[in-house]
Amino acid sequence: MKRYDLLYRLYDEFDAAALREQQSFVDLFPPVDSRVALDHWEDASEELTRRRTAIADAMPHGEAFAEVASYADRETAFTALDLLNRYGRAVNALVLDVDETLRSAGGTDNDIPRETLHMLGKLHESGVPIVVCTGQTLENVKGFTIQGLGNELVHSGTLSIVYESGNGVFTPGHGSRTKQLLYEDLDEDVRTAFDEVRSRVLPAAPRNVRRGCHLQGNEFNVTLKPNFETGSDAAERVIDDAVVHLIDLLGTVVVETSDRGRDSDCGRDDDRGQGSESVGDGYTWARAHYAAADPEIREVLTAKDADPSVDVESIPEAVRSLFDGIDVGYYEGDAAEIGSLELNKAAGVEAALDVLGVEDPFVFVMGDSKSDLRVMEWAAEKRAGIAAAPEHASADVLAHVRGGDELVYGRGRAAEMLRTVHALNRLAFLGGDRSVGSARDEGVPTATRDR
Repeated sequence: MKRYDLLYRLYDEFDAAALREQQSFVDLFPPVDSRVALDHWEDASEELTRRRTAIADAMPHGEAFAEVASYADRETAFTALDLLNRYGRAVNALVLDVDETLRSAGGTDNDIPRETLHMLGKLHESGVPIVVCTGQTLENVKGFTIQGLGNELVHSGTLSIVYESGNGVFTPGHGSRTKQLLYEDLDEDVRTAFDEVRSRVLPAAPRNVRRGCHLQGNEFNVTLKPNFETGSDAAERVIDDAVVHLIDLLGTVVVETSDRGRDSDCGRDDDRGQGSESVGDGYTWARAHYAAADPEIREVLTAKDADPSVDVESIPEAVRSLFDGIDVGYYEGDAAEIGSLELNKAAGVEAALDVLGVEDPFVFVMGDSKSDLRVMEWAAEKRAGIAAAPEHASADVLAHVRGGDELVYGRGRAAEMLRTVHALNRLAFLGGDRSVGSARDEGVPTATRDR
């Protein structure tokens, strides 16, 4: 029998809903010092075993299908099989953003739900490496991964942390490759510009930005975060002002401190001193460049009466070349940031997968922002993975995901996607048995199948 036929039989003949409820209770039962509660848990465990055994004894490859039914409802299981039929392979690494992806301030008090953590642990136990991919600092990420996933998993050698949106990769247990500072390989001009912006960004800021923002403790990126609740009106106002300030400062620094700016044909000697026109024009060039690169930034500049007063074509080639390597990130009500375009999350993920030894990656990417979109696009371009996003993700991310496999989930419900991956992988491992049929041979069009 083929997989689709077996799935129909599984969900038609067995009470999968009751099985999932008992599996969830057994998995997530909190540690309590109560004999009555423990007896209840033991009764549930026995009933769970009975139900799973009934499936295992009644169906070909019954243990695998019992596992699928224990974690995936009917819709999730068929979605998993559709994905397997489309791509013909199992997921061999997870690539996961954290804030507003695994956890959501809107619905879970900014903690990763226990169900999500459990599914991460289960997938890891099944041999799937985890790449945590975030814009946060390494110390922040290490803290919550150890707290949520446990010290043993974090130091298993099969978990990697891509931090600061790709500036560094931390993979415990890999000797000299444990920590890779990717930003050290950038051009000196780029590193100098970052150092100068970091040293001036708050002292030179407008009063409201200086008081309303703090500088995140990054190793390389320069990130201004609001001193207000993320997403609040106050946070949105100060981050809008902060991104204008950051662009202006970056433009000034580029032409003031870099050899490219000083040696370009944009400056001239006059009674104001050598290169003074270059420095004075730096912020206008930066506004023009980043407004052209990002429609959201253009909207902010327009709203703040900071529209570029020059055309992009007027930017000297030497200055433009340096701008082309530096990204300005605008995250409404959350952050204003500069980072390297050469070192983004996708570059960090590739480095992490290399350390983890994932030679032919087929990853499951979960994220919500423009930096995550770059990883999704990398996976799509190389046919190296599947993308999923929360329903509150940025418009560009949602457009990408909905144009692909339509894996969009509700706020705080990342576990649903991890259940899909778990089901996909269990079904994929049946491919070696001809009696089940390979995913590519089944060829059942999703649109014509009645579930």
